[in-house]
Amino acid sequence: MTVSQGPEPPAAGAPDPAARPGPAEPRLLACGDSAISVDFGDHIDPGLNARVVALDAALCDLALPGVLETVPTYRSLLVHVDATMVDFPALCDTLRRLARRTHAQTMSRRRWRVPVVYGGAFGVDLAALATDRGMRPADFVQAHVQSLYTVYMIGFMPGFAYLGGLDPRLATPRRREPRSSVPDRSISIGGAQSAIGSLAAPSGWQLIGRTPVRACMPGRSPVFLFEPGDEVVFEPLSEDAWPALDAAASAGEIVATLEEP
Repeated sequence: MTVSQGPEPPAAGAPDPAARPGPAEPRLLACGDSAISVDFGDHIDPGLNARVVALDAALCDLALPGVLETVPTYRSLLVHVDATMVDFPALCDTLRRLARRTHAQTMSRRRWRVPVVYGGAFGVDLAALATDRGMRPADFVQAHVQSLYTVYMIGFMPGFAYLGGLDPRLATPRRREPRSSVPDRSISIGGAQSAIGSLAAPSGWQLIGRTPVRACMPGRSPVFLFEPGDEVVFEPLSEDAWPALDAAASAGEIVATLEEP
């Protein structure tokens, strides 16, 4: 997986990406002799991402010999294969057939309710971001928690979840100078996206909060909590409630709530 912090949102005045229709059938691009990229478009769009997630699920259900791994992204699915076992033309035909069959399917989504302590030492950029918008910090938090987010992609660090659905009023460019390290499990904003962090790492994203939820935890089942296509709702958590939930999560408990959408 390419280490990336995700694409930037379109520039001001650019056409709305959601207004541009995706292709009826994806492009299939060979990535050497060991992978195929199934490319549904060239922009971030919920409809394109839903097609990626649907194709990923359909392909995994087939359990085809020689298909080693699938990596869903914003608008494409990377299919890793064993070149000694796979007939490339036949696999391409299968991918096109599955893409057509899953195009109109409605995916059954999981919805996670994720607790977050906002602001202060838990989200050092929140106060300044709110001031820049003429908002009180409490109003900024309220706008953030009122959105329903979709996990578009997992990447950059193990378990790091890129989220679509951010209120446009809160969209903020990344910092000019990235921090050398940000706390693990940070809730952040980068351009038109929000994110749930996993491990401590360098980042230029704007930090607005932190969750006790471990998105990635070796030895726990499941190791990775979030999957592309999941929905996320954030829930404010008081600083006083942090120690108990953090301790429970550290012991392997999943402190995010899974509910029916």
